[in-house]
Amino acid sequence: MQTIENDSAVVPFPATPADETPQNNYEPVRYNAMKHGILSRLAVLAHEDAGEFGDLLAALVEEHQPAGATEMHLIEELAAIIWRKRRVLMAEGATINQGLKSAVKNAESVIPSAAPFQGGLSGKDTDLRDVVTATPSENAESLQYANLDLKATERARAILYKGGANAYEKARRALHEDSRDSWDEGVEDESYSADAEGMETWIREWLMPYCYQREREAQHQPAIKAQTLGEGLQAHRLEKLNRYEVHLDRKFERTLAMLLKMKQLRG
Repeated sequence: MQTIENDSAVVPFPATPADETPQNNYEPVRYNAMKHGILSRLAVLAHEDAGEFGDLLAALVEEHQPAGATEMHLIEELAAIIWRKRRVLMAEGATINQGLKSAVKNAESVIPSAAPFQGGLSGKDTDLRDVVTATPSENAESLQYANLDLKATERARAILYKGGANAYEKARRALHEDSRDSWDEGVEDESYSADAEGMETWIREWLMPYCYQREREAQHQPAIKAQTLGEGLQAHRLEKLNRYEVHLDRKFERTLAMLLKMKQLRG
């Protein structure tokens, strides 16, 4: 923890002259409490920005204009509570990000769960980051592309079923350009034979399921995005943080009530 050594305990703030604004009065001593107050010395950790805490404390001092060490202590406590709430929000964001990181690696579970009554949503070979971050226009373009690919694949399959001379070459030309490239790669690495039978097997086993999957992923993109973000939240991991935040809120309310009561009695 960051500590600032000093001989004195608390340096009282000077009284505000009638012709001086609070800003002019408190600006020269904005870091006094942080340097000398017990809470301020312990509130800011070594990796945190002491200047930000000083600005927060100075703003509270300017707002409440404490008289004496007790009121100054209560203002320090308010600043420390706000500072700790800031940490809670940072921890909450980090926890959610960690959950999202896990969710996007589990597409084969997340995507079918997004539309449980929809077939053809396996999530296999899908990068969830692309699905979640796609804009509406990008998703519409993906859906149009998937529809074109699916129609071209159906034409190629119909040609193979019909048979006849040069059926294989005609079916290959009927494929969408990208699918044709995928087929050629499969032939090159000898996964399928370069004939009508090999192409028919490839279309049935790989291309048609892939086309249907891409089409349905584009159709259900909003649901998939919501499912991914929902699973990434992992609410059970936020429960302790939420309870701690409620504790800080109540502590802030009590401390502020004490400060206002003291000012009222002083007035």
